[in-house]
Amino acid sequence: MVVTTSARGGGGDRAPSRRRGCGFAPAGAAALLAGASCLCYGRSLQGEFVHDDVWAIVNNPDVRPGAPLRWGIFTNDFWGKGMAENTSHKSYRPLCVLTFKLNIFLTGMNPFYFHAVNVILHCLVTLVLMYTCDKTVFKNRGLAFVTALLFAVHPIHTEAVAGIVGRADVLACLLFLLAFLSYNRSLDQGCTGECFPPTASPFFLLLSLFLGTCAMLVKETGVTVFGVCLVYDLFSLSHKQDKSSNGVVHQRSPQQPGSPQPASLPAHPHRESGKQQRFPHKGAWGGCHSSLPPEPKSSGFPVSPRAVWSLMRYLTASSNRNFLLTMRPFLKRAVLVISYVIVVLYFRLWIMGGSMPLFSEQDNPASFSPYLLTRFLTYSYLLAFNVWLLLAPVTLCYDWQVGSIPLVETIWDVRNVATILLAVVMALLSLHCLAAFKRLEHKEVLVGLLFLVFPFIPASNLFFRVGFVVAERVLYMPSMGYCILFVHGLSKLCTWLNRCGATTLIVSTVLLLLLFSWKTVKQNEIWLSRESLFRLYPRHASALNNLGTLTRDTAEAKMYYQRALQLHPQHNRALFNLGNLLKSQEKKEEAITLLKDSIKYGPEFADAYSSLASLLAEQERFKEAEEIYQAGIKNCPDSSDLHNNYGVFLVDSGFPEKAVAHYQQAIKLSPSHHVAMVNLGRLYRSLGENSMAEEWYKRALQVAHKAEILSPLGALYYNTGRYEEALQIYREAAALEPSQRELRLALAQVLAVMGQTKEAEKMTNHIVSEETGCLECYRLLSAIYSKQEYHDKGNYVSARAYYEKALQLVPDSKLLKENLAKLDRLEKRLQEVREKDRT
Repeated sequence: MVVTTSARGGGGDRAPSRRRGCGFAPAGAAALLAGASCLCYGRSLQGEFVHDDVWAIVNNPDVRPGAPLRWGIFTNDFWGKGMAENTSHKSYRPLCVLTFKLNIFLTGMNPFYFHAVNVILHCLVTLVLMYTCDKTVFKNRGLAFVTALLFAVHPIHTEAVAGIVGRADVLACLLFLLAFLSYNRSLDQGCTGECFPPTASPFFLLLSLFLGTCAMLVKETGVTVFGVCLVYDLFSLSHKQDKSSNGVVHQRSPQQPGSPQPASLPAHPHRESGKQQRFPHKGAWGGCHSSLPPEPKSSGFPVSPRAVWSLMRYLTASSNRNFLLTMRPFLKRAVLVISYVIVVLYFRLWIMGGSMPLFSEQDNPASFSPYLLTRFLTYSYLLAFNVWLLLAPVTLCYDWQVGSIPLVETIWDVRNVATILLAVVMALLSLHCLAAFKRLEHKEVLVGLLFLVFPFIPASNLFFRVGFVVAERVLYMPSMGYCILFVHGLSKLCTWLNRCGATTLIVSTVLLLLLFSWKTVKQNEIWLSRESLFRLYPRHASALNNLGTLTRDTAEAKMYYQRALQLHPQHNRALFNLGNLLKSQEKKEEAITLLKDSIKYGPEFADAYSSLASLLAEQERFKEAEEIYQAGIKNCPDSSDLHNNYGVFLVDSGFPEKAVAHYQQAIKLSPSHHVAMVNLGRLYRSLGENSMAEEWYKRALQVAHKAEILSPLGALYYNTGRYEEALQIYREAAALEPSQRELRLALAQVLAVMGQTKEAEKMTNHIVSEETGCLECYRLLSAIYSKQEYHDKGNYVSARAYYEKALQLVPDSKLLKENLAKLDRLEKRLQEVREKDRT
């Protein structure tokens, strides 16, 4: 890190002496940043699909392999649901979904390449951040490098980079920075005079609008770049130092008029190491009124009373003509940007169907509190909690929800101290920015605040309810502002320290960067698998519930579910999972109670209705099961699985005609619901409508080419005498699932019927060698050897042997005994024929 040291002069006065530049070429800095990013996140390349990756990629009908590229990507949310559906999270990120689709198209479902793209994007964001800080924030390139290095290794980014769905945050951040740079590039940097600079390049202004829109289509927070650009334009580009006629910049002295200029100030403060300092234009605030109160001697407070007076006089001036003339270039840009944002937000609201997403209490408990004070105090504390994660990322978790952060319900809660401290710090930083009306040293603080605050606004619960308590990946963009403020603070601190103190601060900063790097590497190991991820924060009810779903030991799973319910007794998914576990252990009454509680605390959880209704149906409590299904469909009308399961129940209850409507509704809600299509095909088959059954089987195959769909189609062909087609279908199914005994046995049966007994015999014997207790195999072999052509060769002995083996497995089988008796009669008849031939 490059800092500035100070020399102690007489009387304790200190004159800062800044070293410009970073000591190495920009290419070297870029290489170091890329290397640091790759070293920190290289371990994540070995990770699998975890947490939200499963829903956004593996189970997303718009993304998964085989799904065609269709316009549904631009009408569905991030998880593959229609934006207008009640169950949609309304997260509209089509460009991010397209990158997932491109990943699969180029490299398949290998998670390595998904992670590789995320790491590359993080490297690019780090490099662009250094460039942005160098061009628009710091006067010292070394500070820009340290800011980017801190950003590259910060552990808070692990979820965004190591978690594949975090690509939305990383890519949106990259587009955010590019849009900001384009907006800054569109302004006339060489403009002088008492006015805002005109738009020098309409192309870059329009490019910034395009890039900002792309950022929004990657993740919603990208739209905040427009607010950042406008505020930066208004405050950072609204003041320029006075220029003399020869163009030399003269800084205003903070001393009283008439006092001598300090000798330590450089003659040309706008030059540094041969590099032109990028000062913006002179602002509207500086020269509008000639009569201002005299400026008192600086008291150390960051905001000048003269600056505030200038602002108030300017804004309350009786004549607006000069104001409008001065502000005209900025107002033109502001009107364009604001109008465009209104159109974009209107489109966003329209694509959402005019409704906000629906979340449960466990997603965001504070938002469901009936007390305004509780909501206000908790939301305020969560702001401080997020800042603390940036300052000290000691305890990190993949999913802060439910009871992980208790509500702040009283003003006497000690956590309110953190909220007050944050409010004081933010107020001081904001007041410091008002010094823009006097001097330009505010720029680092201004940009830091803009990058910190604006991207976080959508996640703050300020305008609408969000579906989480704290989400670490949403801090990816705001952390840029934190890094800028942190490094700027270190730089300022170094100017007030002696050489020894500055050296100590530099060493401490290096150690902090190394510590952050180590923490990031360790955090990447946690994100390698679902199990390691869920074990990260054992006091978290959701993590305990998820751990229970992963473990194969039922006793251990039960323990995790019970611990989750101890922390959060109303956790509907833990109730559901524990109920299903007890159901499998034949503790049905306890299971029914838990499943009813799951529905009570999560009335929109469709799986709980299906599980409870099927359990009641098993106990022949059909009326209660019917009521549960009806309640589920009422509360979860958009659940395709619930409609499908209700259709199965109606078929079993003897109402196939009613079942047809629910199967069709399931397919309407989810056009890729191949299970409902197969069930509908089976229903038509049972009704004797073979052509309709065949049609639905084939439609299911278009959605998913799976063995479980090919099998009923092959059975249809076999039972209707279409043996050639049945043979082709079963061969295809057996190739897809070579380990499935039923498919190979069905293929052997078709071969035997078609007279290809050699291949049928070989295949069946192979199955018997793998599973000696295969009753159907012995039946098939007995049938093969019972054929007349085998009797002529004396193979009825083998047939008898297989029947006898089958009878050993099923001693009471009347069918086997009848077949064995028929074989005895055939054998006796054949022997009589041979004796006649001899005589």
